[in-house]
Amino acid sequence: MNKKKIKKIIIIIAAMLICIYLIYTIYLLMKEPTNIFTVENGRVSQEETIVGYIIRDEQVVKGENYKNGIKQIKAEGEKAAKGESIFRYYSKNEDELIKQISELDQQIQEVMENQKGLFHSDVKLIENQIDEKVEKLNQNTDVNVLTELKKEINELITKKANIIGDESPSGSYLKQLINQRSSLENELNSGAEYIKAPESGIVSYKVDGLEEILTPNNFSGLTKEYLEGLNLKTGNIIATSSECGKIINNFECYIVTISSSEEAKNAKIGDKVKLRLSNNTEVDAEISYISQENEEEMLIALKINEQISELTNYRKMSFDIIWWSYSGLKIPNQAIVEQDGLKYVVRNRAGYLSKILVKVENQNDKYALVSSYDNEELKELGFADSEIASAKTLSVYDEILLNPDLSKVE
Repeated sequence: MNKKKIKKIIIIIAAMLICIYLIYTIYLLMKEPTNIFTVENGRVSQEETIVGYIIRDEQVVKGENYKNGIKQIKAEGEKAAKGESIFRYYSKNEDELIKQISELDQQIQEVMENQKGLFHSDVKLIENQIDEKVEKLNQNTDVNVLTELKKEINELITKKANIIGDESPSGSYLKQLINQRSSLENELNSGAEYIKAPESGIVSYKVDGLEEILTPNNFSGLTKEYLEGLNLKTGNIIATSSECGKIINNFECYIVTISSSEEAKNAKIGDKVKLRLSNNTEVDAEISYISQENEEEMLIALKINEQISELTNYRKMSFDIIWWSYSGLKIPNQAIVEQDGLKYVVRNRAGYLSKILVKVENQNDKYALVSSYDNEELKELGFADSEIASAKTLSVYDEILLNPDLSKVE
């Protein structure tokens, strides 16, 4: 075998050894993070994803002309005061009447423009007011503001026409047009039925027929079987009614749910929890009612006073209940080992391993919040003064082993 072939074989063997070494090094680098965890300040919580039914204090309002369809005065989710008009029903032949009034307005405007001699100070004042509102109309984009401005402009135009009409000779063409318009407007208004808010609250047109069934006054009549029998789909948006509306108490509403968790079994009326809604917003809640469905399940009513208008679209929804949440030194449960009834972690500092006693404050399925025992607590546990003096404590950024073996630690 010549020297060139020997040299080539040596190079190949060297390259293979380098590749093996690199692969092993990468393996160690990838493996190490899974065996070591850096202690951090974090949050540990006990959460549960469940389905709940929205229970509201709400009152349906409906008039006699419900078959005519609704013209909203207050928009969905808008607040209304007691006695304030929230919507009205369309009049019979409303579209035709509005069209006729609009045509008369145009004719009246044309006639007024030809009667400049009648423009005294009152008319001039009204015209200035009209100009101001038209300017605001051109500068605004809010739908509610635009609607109100158009209404005010129409009222001013009508007022101007009435002033000029009163000064016109009896039987004049302008007078006849104004009288025709007044007659049509009276017909339009007399046929319209306005519905007012019986109480102050949030206006909604999402009516599903359960308003008088699922009420805060009827928790004792609710069961898992009854709620499931309603055949409601989770997350479905309630359809908008064209016949009626409702007023919702804007101070509080309730979510009723069924849970078999240990936290639910140990819950008490008055306990405070947090809910994470479908829009990812967290709100405070209070347990206001509890009943035992069976050996495993509890029916719980949770009262909230936030995000009420956002929930008007739904009757059944999925959400997270956060039973408790605390912050502190956060470590994985895998890092904790038990010995003689006490719990320890193993700290790694530059390859030197130390067994450290920890007190578990809170714990869920994955993580725990831990702290150190004080001297008095260590004495009560039976530790000698020399052991207490040399006791090590855990700190943020310490590296600890996962699944440690205490037999390999001094």
